[in-house]
Amino acid sequence: MADQFQLVADYQPTGDQPQAIEQLLDGIQAGNRAQTLLGVTGSGKTFTMANVIAQLHRPTLVLAHNKTLAAQLCTEFRDFFPNNAVEYFVSYYDYYQPEAYIPRSDTYIAKESDINDEIDKLRHAATRALFERRDVVIVASVSCIYGLGEPEDYQGMVLTLEKGKRAARNLVLRRLIDQQYERDELTLSRGRFRIRGDTLTIQPSYEDLAVRVEFWDDEVERIVELDPLTGEILADRDRVDIYPAKHFVTTDERMASAVTDIEAELEQRLAELRKEDRILEAARLEERTKYDLETMRETGYCPGIENYSRHLARRAAGSTPWTLLDYFPQDWLLFIDESHMTLPQVRGMYGGDTSRKQTLVDFGFRLPSAIDNRPLNFEEFERHLNQVVFVSATPADYERNHSEQVVEQLIRPTGLLDPQVEVRGTDGQIDDLVSEIRKRTEQGQRTLVTTLTKKMSEDLADYLREVGIKTYYLHSEQDAFQRVEVLRDLRLGVFDCVVGINLLREGLDLPEVSLVAVLDADKEGFLRNEMSMVQTIGRAARHINAHAILYADRITDSMRRAIDETHRRREIQAEYNERHNIAPASIVKEIRDLTDQVRQVAEEAPAYEAQGATIPEDATPDQIARLIKELESRMKQAARDLEFEKAAALRDQIVELRREQADTPEELEPWVDQAYGRRRRPRRRREPVGASRDD
Repeated sequence: MADQFQLVADYQPTGDQPQAIEQLLDGIQAGNRAQTLLGVTGSGKTFTMANVIAQLHRPTLVLAHNKTLAAQLCTEFRDFFPNNAVEYFVSYYDYYQPEAYIPRSDTYIAKESDINDEIDKLRHAATRALFERRDVVIVASVSCIYGLGEPEDYQGMVLTLEKGKRAARNLVLRRLIDQQYERDELTLSRGRFRIRGDTLTIQPSYEDLAVRVEFWDDEVERIVELDPLTGEILADRDRVDIYPAKHFVTTDERMASAVTDIEAELEQRLAELRKEDRILEAARLEERTKYDLETMRETGYCPGIENYSRHLARRAAGSTPWTLLDYFPQDWLLFIDESHMTLPQVRGMYGGDTSRKQTLVDFGFRLPSAIDNRPLNFEEFERHLNQVVFVSATPADYERNHSEQVVEQLIRPTGLLDPQVEVRGTDGQIDDLVSEIRKRTEQGQRTLVTTLTKKMSEDLADYLREVGIKTYYLHSEQDAFQRVEVLRDLRLGVFDCVVGINLLREGLDLPEVSLVAVLDADKEGFLRNEMSMVQTIGRAARHINAHAILYADRITDSMRRAIDETHRRREIQAEYNERHNIAPASIVKEIRDLTDQVRQVAEEAPAYEAQGATIPEDATPDQIARLIKELESRMKQAARDLEFEKAAALRDQIVELRREQADTPEELEPWVDQAYGRRRRPRRRREPVGASRDD
């Protein structure tokens, strides 16, 4: 059925998962606004969430506290819901230096950023999915509480073209410009279009494929989907909806009104500054703002246009900004994963952002309305919530106090127990740690080590490498894709040990890890409180030989509570195993390339392996075209890496897929010639597949 979730899994809920699923569903259907799922590491919390989503059939947001965890969750949900829309929405900055001013040293720091084009595409795919269907799961980081364009404006700017319907060519071009698409006759890339005669080619901001629209007078004669690189036609379409290239879009009328309001605010603010005899600040503000206004009049956009979002959205001063949460329908469902970490992040975003913006306003770098370009404060975030499930192995007081019920999920389907916890003294701790790591390495197992400081992590990683242990240091300066690759390589055995500070705690699914070592465990603080200790210990809970070593000279209150809670859970799990005759077994999980999965989450086709891909009987031409494009990308990458045998195997597979797709042998010939380097005498009155007169 359309807009219905279809859960695909090779196993059924086991242990206490059925009870947890039933209790959560009962609570949601009873109208409970907030519940907590207290699930231990490895108990299958993601599978429990997927079962709840599959039975409720509501658009769902899964909120995570970092990109790495969000990427992993997105991959897992995509495996559970291959026929539904599972999207990824995180900050699109690989590097971001916000605009700031330091009065003490009179230092102005201009905004600098490095936008990840792939993640920007995924963000657009996420908002588009919410307007087109209800079977949507969006996995997001806390960036989803930052200002975004107004949903009604975004949806109202959608350009719909239908085969056989009237659509004036010039009006379509103007509409694309209004949507912030750029015209480029030389290079077709995401968010750009080109026009040649009566043929318009667009590459939407949320797609890898392009759309070609052929006009006959003022009528749409043909719509096709094509490869933007080769121009090869992949599928015919009867209709296409083109969504805006940016989330901040508005109509010409609203832009004109916004410019008028900005000018009025500028005059008022300049009068205030001059009255206070702050001539420098007034001159600075006037120059910067008038330049932005001129750019907006001419192009409809300017760098830093988000600072004028209040005027563009016609909002009152101090009003709540539009965010991704506003794109969801009223009956949406929210899961906050690792809520003990995610909620404090949500709570802290507003204060830091407002303080920085206020300084810019005070010293004439921005208008006061720039402060309204901000994330939600925590009270506004709470008001947005419809029904929420907090998910954590260590829920904080907020979750417990605001939940109508706390559902415990302590039993692992594999029968695994929580790790045995041991406290060892710090005298000779590094030599002891090296010995323990080597024991695990000899058995094909992995180790995680956590420290308190970045320098200690770097020094320890260097030392471990010097003594012959394959070690990598995981740190905050790595982007999301790099971190995922490091953890994948740990599972593959490229590394035997990974050292880090606080990136090794929540949500990481590493079944090969049997040992977690915590240095300076008795140093009370954020990284060594009860919740952090329980989470860190839990990183080894997916292995049958799970063990945690806390290096400390004394047992603090946090250590004692963490150890006691681990022992409590271990006793419950052992009793369940004995009652049901369960023999514990390590989790065996396929090692997936999470980086590729993150980059594919916007695709509507199901995931295929590079080798041995098959076409489902119900696969659509669009899905087949996407599969072929993905395999072509892998083939070209293999050729660039000089892996010619792999590239040849992929080429042969593409030919087979095209052979199944082609209606006649003649349709296949041109591509086969190109793939195998053949030269044929051109046939008369035949155009190559995918070509058109304007090429």
